[in-house]
Amino acid sequence: MGEILVGTASWTDRTLLDSGWYPESADTPERRLNYYARQFPLVEVDATYYSPPAEQTTRLWAARTPEDFVFNIKAFSLLTGHPTKVSALYKDLRPDTDKKNVYPDALTPQAYEDVWTRFLSALDPLVEAGKLGAVLFQFPPWFTIRKANKEYLVEVRDRCSPLRVAVEFRNATWFDGDNRAETMEFLRRHELPYVVVDMPQGHRSSVPPVVEATSDLAVVRFHGHSDKWDSRDIYERFGYEYSKRELKDWAPRLRELADGVGRTHVLMNNCYSDYAQRNASTLIDLLS
Repeated sequence: MGEILVGTASWTDRTLLDSGWYPESADTPERRLNYYARQFPLVEVDATYYSPPAEQTTRLWAARTPEDFVFNIKAFSLLTGHPTKVSALYKDLRPDTDKKNVYPDALTPQAYEDVWTRFLSALDPLVEAGKLGAVLFQFPPWFTIRKANKEYLVEVRDRCSPLRVAVEFRNATWFDGDNRAETMEFLRRHELPYVVVDMPQGHRSSVPPVVEATSDLAVVRFHGHSDKWDSRDIYERFGYEYSKRELKDWAPRLRELADGVGRTHVLMNNCYSDYAQRNASTLIDLLS
């Protein structure tokens, strides 16, 4: 069985800081990251979805963590076709518009290319330190299974190469009927790691928990099962604490997934209070 790394999707969430999970001595950003990295071997940075990171920031992340610590970085929203705040764009690349949110087509072709270049360049300190696991591309609910979107997946892989990417879908057409086998075969053929998700079902963005690996890296993200998944309040959406029984049921599935792959990343994304941290600790115990 390959190595399984378990972590959470954030170490700086406001409700986590208020939960008491950190000791009083972890009273600065540096000490909090250092403390987190002593508890878990992996973290997912979700803040980079909302605003691209600065190279100085990623250099500090690399310097403040152990040699074998791993960061997964969530791709900037503009690069996955999500609406993006104009204020989140690099100042010199912002389009002249009154809109608060824009899509890629609002930028000039050169500005769009520059966003890609700057975003990836900012990850260099993590790459140099050997601490970048994968860049997570979580696509929106309207990203359906069609030729143009498949071509974009390959484009993303090529743009990021030699960095690893991981692909998460939020539209069930990728898994409807025969599409499931087609999707998995496509990802394997193009060596694109697939992100397994555990999430509420019956919603527009719901996808089934298809537990498969499509490369030598497997990724699993646990979003919880909140009954308020459609809420605009992010804490209502992700405010779900897994029971030990639920995690115990997942443990053998994760071990089976890890068979035949080099490494498996498991991220708890139920980021409210210290739910994710406590669930991640429980899961580590169950897998050990």
